Amino acid sequence: MHTNSNESAENYLETILILSREHPVVRAVDIANELDFKKSSVSVAMKKLREGGHIEVSPEGYITLTRSGREIADRIYERHQLISTWLIRLGVDPDTAAADACRMEHVISSESFEAIKRHIR
Repeated sequence: MHTNSNESAENYLETILILSREHPVVRAVDIANELDFKKSSVSVAMKKLREGGHIEVSPEGYITLTRSGREIADRIYERHQLISTWLIRLGVDPDTAAADACRMEHVISSESFEAIKRHIR
């Protein structure tokens, strides 16, 4: 499946958010391990995210989200959690629900997402 660069950036930001909750520091190698990507691919992506103002990288290589990066990550993470929960409630296997949520979270419109949110709360 081909991912566009926006979806890829959102996935990286979401991964940084999740890792930052589990680890004291997040490094490119942690992201590579989590996503099972080559460290070189992650380094290229981190450079783009840094240039886009979504992350900051310390001299030690510790990655933190900026305000804009955090907003995107929070939005994608919320979508993931909600869509995944909704699919599981509909009887979808949890692993399948998580995989589908990963794809849906990037392409669903805000309008549709808000409608699902209203419906399941």
